[in-house]
Amino acid sequence: MVNRISARRYARAIFEIAVEQHELEHWHNDLEKLSKIADNAGLLTLLCSPKLSFSGKIDLLGEYLNEVNPLAKNLVYLLVVRNKMNLIRDIYLQYQNYVDNYLGIKHATVITAVPFENKEKLESTLSRMVGKKVIVETKVDPEILGGLIARINGKLLDGSIRSKLLSLKKEMVGEKR
Repeated sequence: MVNRISARRYARAIFEIAVEQHELEHWHNDLEKLSKIADNAGLLTLLCSPKLSFSGKIDLLGEYLNEVNPLAKNLVYLLVVRNKMNLIRDIYLQYQNYVDNYLGIKHATVITAVPFENKEKLESTLSRMVGKKVIVETKVDPEILGGLIARINGKLLDGSIRSKLLSLKKEMVGEKR
């Protein structure tokens, strides 16, 4: 919980700088590159180790720091000094949330029984329903039988055949009593 709060604070500061300097996309790209550090568990362990010197840690990060802006490098230096490099992925994800909110973008997870072929039309339909741009991530779950289930910002739209059959079953059982 504390790490998530810390990551949110760093992300908020970065977001404010990015908005002020009109560099939302640039920061997004830099943070995305830096978040790949979290993919390497061994590297992350070394970066959080108090036994390794600051200069040794920076040397390990050479390839990650080559292509990022100076302020992003300063962020990494700050995280290394504070032994908080384990926050880098959460900072990236929180930053992305701030950018999405700023740009009025919502994310939806849509589950279908078979692979969905017209993602653009679905995004358009959900965007009209929500009143904001919606980016859809699709998943397949044959157990829903048909239709779809959409989750947008914690709201659930269940239009699956399975839920309709369960509802019908409850109705029929309720009528017999």
